Amino acid sequence: MSASAKINQTQKLIDDVLSVYPEKTRIDREKHVKPNDPSDCSTCAVKSNVKSRPGVMTVRGCAYAGSKGVVWGPVKDMVHISHGPVGCGAYSNWSRRNYYNGETGVDAFGTMHFTSDFQERDIVYGGDKKLGTIIDEIDTLFPLARGVSIQSECPVGLIGDDIEQVAKAKTTEHGKPIVPVRCEGFRGVSQSLGHHIANDAIRDHVFEKAGTEIEMTPYDITIIGDYNIGGDAWSSRKILEAMGLRVIAQWTGDATLAELANAPKAKLNLIHCYRSMNYICRYMEDTWGIPWEEYNFFGPTKIYDSIRRIAAKFDETIQANAEALIAKMKPEMDAIIAEYKPLLEGKTVMLYVGGLRPRHVIGAYEDLGMEIIAAGYEFGHNDEYKRTYPLLAEGSVIMDDATPYELEQFTKALKPDLVGSGVKEKYAYHKMGVPFRQMHSWDYSGPYHGFDGFSVFARDMDMTVNSPVWGLIRKPGTASVAAAERVAS
Repeated sequence: MSASAKINQTQKLIDDVLSVYPEKTRIDREKHVKPNDPSDCSTCAVKSNVKSRPGVMTVRGCAYAGSKGVVWGPVKDMVHISHGPVGCGAYSNWSRRNYYNGETGVDAFGTMHFTSDFQERDIVYGGDKKLGTIIDEIDTLFPLARGVSIQSECPVGLIGDDIEQVAKAKTTEHGKPIVPVRCEGFRGVSQSLGHHIANDAIRDHVFEKAGTEIEMTPYDITIIGDYNIGGDAWSSRKILEAMGLRVIAQWTGDATLAELANAPKAKLNLIHCYRSMNYICRYMEDTWGIPWEEYNFFGPTKIYDSIRRIAAKFDETIQANAEALIAKMKPEMDAIIAEYKPLLEGKTVMLYVGGLRPRHVIGAYEDLGMEIIAAGYEFGHNDEYKRTYPLLAEGSVIMDDATPYELEQFTKALKPDLVGSGVKEKYAYHKMGVPFRQMHSWDYSGPYHGFDGFSVFARDMDMTVNSPVWGLIRKPGTASVAAAERVAS
């Protein structure tokens, strides 16, 4: 089938799926779902980073989720207060798997839940006094905590609490950074603004204020935008250190406050999750002239390419180390591909995730012979989609802020062998009998980054796609289901 015919076929599918909406909603959603056209076609680009349409369900998160759940929460030696009702903080703690070294409750606090637990009286009279008391208690109970961040939930912004004044007073009183973060959930259109707000809080309250003196080398780098899901950052760090580079900070998986503060001393910032951390990389480049390089450690093809691009920023010693590392690891990666590619080749995949994953993991699937037939972002921006179009075949479905209805209908029409999406979608797909991987936190597995991660990734995809359990699930439309429905009626 020609590319134009494939694009036309996909457009007809999109039109059919969206035809059930009222006209105004349909016209709006048409802007967000398109057949992929890798050429520079402005009319083919999906519309993104705008508010979800009222009345149409979305699986996006909020600004609080972007700040607390992604950027600040993994900073291990600080206490992060979910300032507001208990539920938001509880959910943010349950939904991430940011591994860290340290003694929980002593010098690391990542799996602990701190909340101001707003009640009705706090909404009426304000929570500033309560917040100050909590910070005092934290300083007494956890003296090794290097600081505190205040992660604002919706009510804080609605009632006008002055968390900045509380933070300023308590910073002076306790002699450690108390960082106010105005990440109320209603701000912006998705969790993406929360990333930006969190980056700005680091800029304003950590840089040049909380650093430590370290001896610098010509090979100092930072890992930016790796949240150490299932140990991802550790796997990536092994590669970089094997090249002869020194990682002086991990942002923010397994990070310390001092590491955040030391980042401006690096010779190069390496950014993995572009969406959440490009803001701070651009700031460091504009302010201190620190270059940044985006890299991708999903699957051997992208790992080799990233290693070489990173090495090119340094001298011949690092470049030689990089080639030696690739030569050493290639037989192991080839063996993994030889084992799993016969089991997965030709299988199709639909991705709908946040952050970097809808484009970064494409190469890893392709290494295993799998094909991405649809992809989309919960909270992608225009620049994210521009990076994605060239990676997909013409006519693939591209969707922004897709609704559960749209995901279900595209799944029924495209019949992918595997769907990779988030925790909200996981159980709906299980009920549909469709093989599914939770690609926000690796479905309680991992790592998926780096050489260590590729073997886990390949095993998990095979285990999911080829599991016999899917043949035991009665799918809608089958004879057994139809018979059961007749009996029930």
